[in-house]
Amino acid sequence: MSAQVLTYIIVGATFALYIGIAIWSRAGSTKDFYVAGGGVGAIANGMATAADWMSAASFISMAGIIAFMGYDGSVYLMGWTGGYVLLALMLAPYLRKFGKFTVPDFIGDRYYSKTARSVAVICALIISFTYVAGQMRGVGVVFSRFLEVEINTGVYIGMVIVLFYAVLGGMKGITYTQVAQYCVLIFAFMVPAIFISIQMTNNPIPMLGMGDTLASNPDVYLMDRLDGLSQELGFDKYTDGSKDIQDIIAITLALMVGTAGLPHVIVRFFTVKKVKDARKSAGFALLFIALLYITAPAVSVFAKVNLMETVDQANYEEMPEWFHNWEELGLIGWTDKNNDGKIQYVGPNKGGGNAFEGNKNSPLFVGEDRGEFGQRLTNNPSDNLNELYVDNDIMVMANPEIARLPNWVIALVAAGCLAAALSTAAGLLLVISSSVSHDLIKKMIKPNISDKGELIAARLSATVAVVVAGYFGINPPGFVAAVVALAFGLAAASFFPAIILGIFNKRMNKEGAVAGMIVGLLLMLFYMAKFKLGWIGELPPKSEWWFGISPEGFGAVAMVVNFVVSITVSKLTPAPPQDVQEIVENIRIPSGAGEATGH
Repeated sequence: MSAQVLTYIIVGATFALYIGIAIWSRAGSTKDFYVAGGGVGAIANGMATAADWMSAASFISMAGIIAFMGYDGSVYLMGWTGGYVLLALMLAPYLRKFGKFTVPDFIGDRYYSKTARSVAVICALIISFTYVAGQMRGVGVVFSRFLEVEINTGVYIGMVIVLFYAVLGGMKGITYTQVAQYCVLIFAFMVPAIFISIQMTNNPIPMLGMGDTLASNPDVYLMDRLDGLSQELGFDKYTDGSKDIQDIIAITLALMVGTAGLPHVIVRFFTVKKVKDARKSAGFALLFIALLYITAPAVSVFAKVNLMETVDQANYEEMPEWFHNWEELGLIGWTDKNNDGKIQYVGPNKGGGNAFEGNKNSPLFVGEDRGEFGQRLTNNPSDNLNELYVDNDIMVMANPEIARLPNWVIALVAAGCLAAALSTAAGLLLVISSSVSHDLIKKMIKPNISDKGELIAARLSATVAVVVAGYFGINPPGFVAAVVALAFGLAAASFFPAIILGIFNKRMNKEGAVAGMIVGLLLMLFYMAKFKLGWIGELPPKSEWWFGISPEGFGAVAMVVNFVVSITVSKLTPAPPQDVQEIVENIRIPSGAGEATGH
């Protein structure tokens, strides 16, 4: 059976499962819609959180980023997983005990201020919309490649699926759908990794296979083979890093605190039954996420070796079908600069430009015409001898084809890609919906709205959010790739200090929190605009980065500034009301402490 037919069958079956779950678990109240009735178990919530977190970027792009960054790619593994340790220890149980529906809800009530709530809503919308645009574009690209439909048609199909279970089921439907999506995506990620590990090293455990010897030559280790290939082609050693230590620390910290501050992640801990379940579910989420994250480096190694051995000095006309399929999408491309009909794939050390600078040109996020990439490479003197463009995203999606795995594995990867993109898109759309219906309409515009009216408003908000997200998926602005990568910095610069100080500092008042969020957010946006997007004059060179820190890591600096501004302003302004200070004191006392101590 062909890969396309199998893809239709497997993807169709998963979609039927998602829709069936949505019908079974449809929301009947605002509590169901916002926090799944607060009755989700710790293990189920851990799986749902893992699916919510592991977006198209984690499933599709992360292994590719590591493949081309090598050692430097470890910052993503450390930062994205470390954030869950912060969540489990410092945020999840306290936010669950506070008992609100959304992050702006917590900030608005904790800081007894409509202004604080409004700033939090703006932050949530900025982070969520920039994130979700990439997910919808990812859905379109996966449909386009595996189901052979137009990218825009794929986006429309994704919109319908997400709209159905997000609007009908709310958080309740999304939660149980995400449990199913986690099972699909982790199976789809692990199966080809195991197959290729056996194929290359005779070791069925990918994490161990990465450090094992080659099946074809037991005297040579796989990593040594990769280092050797990289150097032969003019690239740096895969196991060497090039980033400055302060940038590595800043990026890792920004990703950690950004993860802990992402609204669609935090809201998951409002859905569990008890406070202790919030901490447990964070631990389970870390376990479920780690299963993919510790496998990703192995996938990146397998894919990089297979790719380099397949394409370099190969005759273009003799390239396998997968190459031409991905070439049509612009995820791989070739310009014959010396007119010899062979693909020359070389790094900067051999005079070729390193074309691997992240996903900024990926059709997952960018709406430009990719058909001109060959001319663009030819006219760029820094590229010199290099003839091949490879996008990060090909490393996972095309990996089974490059390794010549069975067609059903190719179809399974397609289902996994869609599960990852759709699960995160649904979580983000719910954040957008609840920010509008609950935090704006219920809390600020129309406080007397009925539960039924608020539920209708929530569903209408979700519908509008899906349409807007679909529009950005079809017509993504050119800067979306940069902003998606920096969404963590925005969360770190805005939400994280306000939440931490709101939990652990009774003296923190509304003036301090509002000032800190505004200053942190504006500072991060300025740095992005100047050093990443080039909106303020010409894009400066890396030598002009402040403190030698990249835009991806600057969220850590903006977070520190937020903390300093918040604490300073709060000390210069009146203390919070006594009842607010008592609430803060109460949420830090474990449930049942009174019974345990006899008080």
